[in-house]
Amino acid sequence: MKKQALIVIDLQNDYYPSGKWPLHNIGTVTFNAVTLLWAAREAGDPVIHVYHEFATENPPFFAPDTHGAQIHPSGAPQDGEWAVLKTEVNAFHKTELKALLDTDDITDVTIIGAMSHMCIDSAARSASDYGFNVTVVADACASRDLVFQDMTIPAQEVHNAYMSALEFAFAKVTTTERYLKARMFPCLNGGSL
Repeated sequence: MKKQALIVIDLQNDYYPSGKWPLHNIGTVTFNAVTLLWAAREAGDPVIHVYHEFATENPPFFAPDTHGAQIHPSGAPQDGEWAVLKTEVNAFHKTELKALLDTDDITDVTIIGAMSHMCIDSAARSASDYGFNVTVVADACASRDLVFQDMTIPAQEVHNAYMSALEFAFAKVTTTERYLKARMFPCLNGGSL
């Protein structure tokens, strides 16, 4: 029987304008993420918040025990929601995330948060490899400009490239609006997200 969970990855203070590593369009992404978070809570779906703290000295952001590493207040965990600390890019690597999903008999995961080209990508691929049905809500995920061989790749292009790669083989990629419509009216979507 299908049972789904929402995984909110790395919506932490350092990714916001006053933080050390601000992301492109983080305000809109947060609005969509919080909308999905409240929809999951209303539906009674398990919610797992994943947050990152670097285990290295002098990290560029997400330093342990700093304001920047704290989950942004707009999406803070509520009582009964899990919070999983990771020290690597992949939310499944060296964490209890998979065990939590297995304990609750989760079959389907919806992934939102940041960054599209790092933690979202690696979590979605791992979840797929573990056999979960994966949905990534693209407009509830954020990225930033990247530099490669002296070229700057704009954040939106980075994001789009990663979403298209995930959709090709690892996940269903959708928007907040389509995701919520499918949740409210499953018969219009063949009964699936």
